[in-house]
Amino acid sequence: MEIQVAKLAEDKYPLVVRLLHWARAFLIFGQLWMGWTMVRLSDDLPAKFDWYYPTHKQFGILTLLLVLVQLAIRSRKTLPAPPAGHADWEKKCAKAAHYLLYALAIVVPLMGYSMSSTFTQSDGVPFFGAQLPELLPKNDNWFKVFQWLHRTLAYTLLALIAFHILGALKHRFLDADRRNDVLRRIL
Repeated sequence: MEIQVAKLAEDKYPLVVRLLHWARAFLIFGQLWMGWTMVRLSDDLPAKFDWYYPTHKQFGILTLLLVLVQLAIRSRKTLPAPPAGHADWEKKCAKAAHYLLYALAIVVPLMGYSMSSTFTQSDGVPFFGAQLPELLPKNDNWFKVFQWLHRTLAYTLLALIAFHILGALKHRFLDADRRNDVLRRIL
């Protein structure tokens, strides 16, 4: 029994990786909700441009920075191997999904920054008291491209997150082999 408990403990992700995973998840869900909400608000509502947009921009940059920190930490930590009971196709899907989750968690905020930077009526990207430089020239045609990419990739990220969650729940509740439960490793 002690050996089994020790084995389960060593299969867990390091604490810092687990904390960053859940902080990132919280931020991304908040960003998806806020983005979805703010674009549906009337332009006549002052809070749309005075609170929603600046807050969304600030937390988008924060999310991007958190993902970069998380990737740096993950590269220096020993992470548990996929459970031996997972089929090869499950391991490949999980690996691809994780790569895509990280890629989208970087690209979606960059597209948001690019939107704000190129929009001729934008007042920039605030970041908790600072104003980030706009590195791209103002161009409303490019803004439309970045806007489409930001929205499309955000919905793609949401779909991938749903796939990620469903996969974890499948392993937790439907797999006969309890060692396949990946959710306990990140809790």
